[in-house]
Amino acid sequence: MKQRIGEPNTRYTTVSIPITLYDRIKNLIQNTGFTSVSQFVIYVLRDVVSSMEQEKMSSTISEEEKKQIIERLKKLGYI
Repeated sequence: MKQRIGEPNTRYTTVSIPITLYDRIKNLIQNTGFTSVSQFVIYVLRDVVSSMEQEKMSSTISEEEKKQIIERLKKLGYI
């Protein structure tokens, strides 16, 4: 695993993607704030992983717990 200068606690690994996808991403990020394909892929993966984690958390809440949360929010004036 690689470690980058300026990021002492962050370690990296290599993930392989098809060259055609790499080229498509490279063309897509031209004239954007992304400076590399890796930077873009990390951004997208963080977003996807975060969404999946939130979805997983919300699916673990029972209907009764949802009702209780809604009631609490109503009592607090948020709903």
